[in-house]
Amino acid sequence: MEDISNYEKIKEDSKRFYDHVGNIVCPAFGQEVIFTSEGFNHLVYKNDRRERDKKVQIMKFKLLPLAKKLVSLTATFQEYEESLREFRVKKFKKIVQETKVVKYWGVIAILENRKFKVIIRKVGDNGQLTFWSVIPAWITNYHRDIKLVSTMKGDPNDD
Repeated sequence: MEDISNYEKIKEDSKRFYDHVGNIVCPAFGQEVIFTSEGFNHLVYKNDRRERDKKVQIMKFKLLPLAKKLVSLTATFQEYEESLREFRVKKFKKIVQETKVVKYWGVIAILENRKFKVIIRKVGDNGQLTFWSVIPAWITNYHRDIKLVSTMKGDPNDD
């Protein structure tokens, strides 16, 4: 069992580390992957804005240095998925729902004796590649309602 008594310190240290990562050129894409605040928030909260279990958060925080290393080293991705998602956007001073294609790439590796996956995401055709999540030895058989293309296991939007 993971000790959560020092959760706040681990979270603060992880946030500080994450904020200094910035952008990393990923050889698999030949362009930068941006580590945005949205990516860090996704480590803390699920898509329905509920907080993840603190033990799960700590596990993800501890994998961040390996995630950074993997993004900078990988020349290939192992999983790919496209799906349609609804986003709230501001148009003409009003908040409206807009459907966009979201692309996810899964990069799986074993580094420093840890098997894990990094998910990289791109929203819309003109979006930037962004870090979305890091998951240890992750396997599940959950399927979504709408998939355009999928080679992934699980739900990268939630993990």
